[in-house]
Amino acid sequence: MEKVFDEPRKRITARVSDRVRDTLEQAAELLGATVNQFVVQTAYVEAQRVIERESVIRLSQQDAQKILALLDRPPKPNKRLKDAVKTHQGTVRA
Repeated sequence: MEKVFDEPRKRITARVSDRVRDTLEQAAELLGATVNQFVVQTAYVEAQRVIERESVIRLSQQDAQKILALLDRPPKPNKRLKDAVKTHQGTVRA
């Protein structure tokens, strides 16, 4: 199992049930890692996945083309948008 990083380290602790501990030990052993290495590596990979999933908007090619077309040729403001702008200007100071 490769190292996550070589930076100053801080401690993270967790209390888990015997069942969870046994499962973590078994998985770590199967990968040839310590429980700590396994937990840190898998938590780090999952954290990266969550951050990417929540930070990136994925569009189909068709949806991306629609967005680009709207940016190139935006529709004229309708009454609802104009009212929202007036409300915003009345409640928010720049």
